Amino acid sequence: MTKELAGLGRDVARADSVITELQPLRPFAPDRARWGALRAWLRPGPVGQAADAAARKGRHGGRPPVITDDMLHTVLRRRANGESVEDIRPDLIISTGKRRGKYPSLASIYRALAEHAQTQVYPEAVDQAHAEFAALPART
Repeated sequence: MTKELAGLGRDVARADSVITELQPLRPFAPDRARWGALRAWLRPGPVGQAADAAARKGRHGGRPPVITDDMLHTVLRRRANGESVEDIRPDLIISTGKRRGKYPSLASIYRALAEHAQTQVYPEAVDQAHAEFAALPART
């Protein structure tokens, strides 16, 4: 079943027909949520329209980053002076969200450093992506 669905990609019509054919094979009720989510993802409609409407209002979803640009700048500056991430970590305080007032995990710091390094390696790709995004027509 999963091999059949894996090769479908975003071909909505074919995926919907496969789901319809496989429905008799799902006798257990807990699978209903999974099938419903898969069907909603494959079908264009209200879900996609809601996301577009939210994007027009400036809401893009997802979790806000724990490491802000100021924190990243601090980490980069202090690492350039020879300090380790473990020494820098207690001085970084999360300013928003559920973990406000605590310091970020080492994994979050290293992840932010890796993302920053990636943008430094391919700055022209980042600039091109920003330009292409800005050139996209606004959906109405």
